[in-house]
Amino acid sequence: MKPEYRFSDSRRAMLKAMGAAGLVSAASGLLLPGHVVAQTFEDTQAPTPKHGGSIRVASTSVSTKDTLDPAKASLSTDYMRIYMLYSGLTQFNRELGADLSLAEALESDDQQVWQITLRKGVTFHNGKSLTPQDVVYSLMRHKDPATTSRVASIAAQFTYAKVSGPNSLTLTLASPNADLPIILASANFCVVAEGTKDFTRTANGTGPYTLAEFSPGVRTIARKNPDFFKPGRPFLDEIELVGIADESSRVNALLSGDIQMALALNPRSTMRVRSSGNCDVMQTESGLYTNLIMRQDVYPTNNPDFVLAIKYMMDRPLIKRALFRGYATIANDHPVPPGHRYYNADLPQRPYDLDRARYHLKKAGMTGARVPVFASPAAEGSTDMAALLQLAGIETDLKLGINRVPADGYWSNHWMKHPLGFGNINPRASLDELFSLFYKSDAPWNESGWQNPQFDQLLLAARGEGNEQVRKQMYGDMQTLIAEQCGVSIPVFLNIIDGYDKRIKGFYPIPTGGFMGYSFAEHVWLDA
Repeated sequence: MKPEYRFSDSRRAMLKAMGAAGLVSAASGLLLPGHVVAQTFEDTQAPTPKHGGSIRVASTSVSTKDTLDPAKASLSTDYMRIYMLYSGLTQFNRELGADLSLAEALESDDQQVWQITLRKGVTFHNGKSLTPQDVVYSLMRHKDPATTSRVASIAAQFTYAKVSGPNSLTLTLASPNADLPIILASANFCVVAEGTKDFTRTANGTGPYTLAEFSPGVRTIARKNPDFFKPGRPFLDEIELVGIADESSRVNALLSGDIQMALALNPRSTMRVRSSGNCDVMQTESGLYTNLIMRQDVYPTNNPDFVLAIKYMMDRPLIKRALFRGYATIANDHPVPPGHRYYNADLPQRPYDLDRARYHLKKAGMTGARVPVFASPAAEGSTDMAALLQLAGIETDLKLGINRVPADGYWSNHWMKHPLGFGNINPRASLDELFSLFYKSDAPWNESGWQNPQFDQLLLAARGEGNEQVRKQMYGDMQTLIAEQCGVSIPVFLNIIDGYDKRIKGFYPIPTGGFMGYSFAEHVWLDA
């Protein structure tokens, strides 16, 4: 499914020239000034889906903090639940762009003032019709501190939203941002009914499924929405979402038929799943990464030479081969994967170089020092990465002690709270969103506490830059700054491996996460 672009005559000549120069792609998801995007939902090349049936799907975890509020969604299980029950103005596609969903059109002449026209005939699960007031409320509630939105820092750029017609609204940004359509595809920006404040037990969305049961920390059961606005969808009658933290238990449940889809399998499990005859795996190349965090506000990780030494001690090819059995892509200490359209291919790859590591350790006065590193199964591959780093430390005379902590409570009790520890970050299609959440000086999840005014200025300027070539250069410069100066080391990008019963059809990789960027619910059907 690719968006179709209709441009005014005044834009055609310029866009034709830009297209000849390779600056514009219909699959890029970048909505240029003065145009309308339209989309159809059917894939004419796919086999005819069947309706009916129910499946059980296992994510990696559930907790008592599971939420029905899109604004508070933060983990893969939340994202899957939100996309089952709600819809956004746009939705991610397989090219890391955005297709239209609740929005029928998004138009802007300057990428700062956006006119949004809503699809007609859409109703919430309680029968209420979708109105522009619902969208205004859904967008602006992220700015209310009482909402405690996970994307409050992103929504800070929403200056105001107002109803502009019976089926339209205007959203004005603090400054131009060409990534707005992609940002709006995030699960956090899914639309709720105006005035909704209680999300404890009910979910009144416009999504493909309605809520039948929600037991935080246990399971979610959703049933087919017969009034879903996309004709013929969804296909299944019911989906049960559960969490199974232990990967081997997820595999066992899949192979035994207790579940039909299992998120995030270990590469070591792929042969076992494929040899079963009844199940298979889907691999998604993505921007998912496990990173080593070196806090910039405490000793010794606030020393730039210590940070560089650690980066040179990362044996990336070995990590890819031994830890992930080839199901990974070599990274370069910044969060943009090679498949992204703004990837900086001119940045030299940092090698595994213990001589340089020794030089920087000596320069930092850290030769022979003892430093603890915190790792956990919660950050995929981190305990094994820490072990390899410990071996490199032996050769460079750096004594790294590994503190292995359980997955339960890792993100609240340990993440970002030690000088040296690990994180695990889900893919983001929009670099503006990714950088704003994790690398901007005042980002809510600025893992290493990195402060760089030049980076902040580039980020703001890139938002409104309409020239794709200039914008790519800006994002390239930001990648260089992160790789060379930020207290984060990213050795590889992890390919997402999902297991599924072969009777499950209709899904394909979307690089924003497992199971179609967690949006599988409206697409899959059961060939049984």
